[in-house]
Amino acid sequence: MSAPSRETLLTALAGVEDPEIHKPITELGMVGGLDVDDAGRVAVTILLTVAACPLKSKLQSDVTLALLAVDGVTAVDVTLGVMSDEQRAALRQHLRGGATEREIPFAKPESLTRVYAVASGKGGVGKSSVTANLAVSLADAGLRVGVVDADIYGFSIPRMIGVDRAPTQVDDMIMPPEAGGVKVISVGMFVPDNQPVVWRGPMLHRALQQFLADVFWGDLDVLLLDLPPGTGDVAISVAQLIPGTEILVVTTPQQAAAEVAERAGAIATQTHQRVAGVIENMSWLEMPDGTRQDLFGSGGGQRVADSLTRLLGTEIPLLGQIPIDVTLREGSDAGAPVVRSNPDGPAGVALRAIAKGLANRSRGLAGRKLGLTPQ
Repeated sequence: MSAPSRETLLTALAGVEDPEIHKPITELGMVGGLDVDDAGRVAVTILLTVAACPLKSKLQSDVTLALLAVDGVTAVDVTLGVMSDEQRAALRQHLRGGATEREIPFAKPESLTRVYAVASGKGGVGKSSVTANLAVSLADAGLRVGVVDADIYGFSIPRMIGVDRAPTQVDDMIMPPEAGGVKVISVGMFVPDNQPVVWRGPMLHRALQQFLADVFWGDLDVLLLDLPPGTGDVAISVAQLIPGTEILVVTTPQQAAAEVAERAGAIATQTHQRVAGVIENMSWLEMPDGTRQDLFGSGGGQRVADSLTRLLGTEIPLLGQIPIDVTLREGSDAGAPVVRSNPDGPAGVALRAIAKGLANRSRGLAGRKLGLTPQ
């Protein structure tokens, strides 16, 4: 059998994606050299974006398997190199669609990404665990999902989703780590030894701006932002940076939490955002005999939805109620979201139902170009 042609080998390599960027290595200019001798032995050089690429062994393995699958290839020798400054600059420009300035892709009128800011009036209502499980459930539904841990002081999303490595930085572009099909960025990835973050408003705004503009998210269907409790600097920055963001309000059933949650949703009257709905967490405890114990009262989620409906003048739905479930807490601690570790449990079923409702929502036409030209 004759040795395969260079074109045949390039076609095979086009099926290999960079594990962080999720685009073919041939498109990204990562194939630095490719030769094959008469005996079918292939020598290929793959140019890494950075020398310390954390997934280079996977890339090397994928290239080897792709080439060995070509008829006539008898052996493969993969050499890993590193892109030059000029090659990295060309890569950054390619990924940014030719734009030279940093910009937030989700703020563009033509963006098809649905952006949800998960907000709560007070801490301790399970906002982050709801965010993590919704993200994983949406990814399981086949959507491309990203999460920004915008709770700068109380970051917890990486642990909950199971992210166990730091981002890769290609000059001024950041490749977010991925776990379970969800891309994640958090200030916790840049803080050593769980040290506290002591920043004021302008630094919070700049950090959020970098997470949105400097991180290469690729083509996302949904972006979730886990906001800190309340209506402070980060909530205002989100409204400024991505005006089309929709708000998901998380509350618990008790009256005190519901009253505070209303304020988190009412910020939409000042920022001109849309409230997508209300999620009630810790709604009840299911007892062994099938009855429900309302440990924190009842009706708080519906009260928030009704109050926001009156205030905003549009129907704000109660998207779902999540019962108390010890496996939800266990999954969050272990980096194994309950929608995967116990999908048929009380919390898993409720969260997957909420995610399904969000997945079926359209982005709407607000702020988008319709492609119409006046005659």
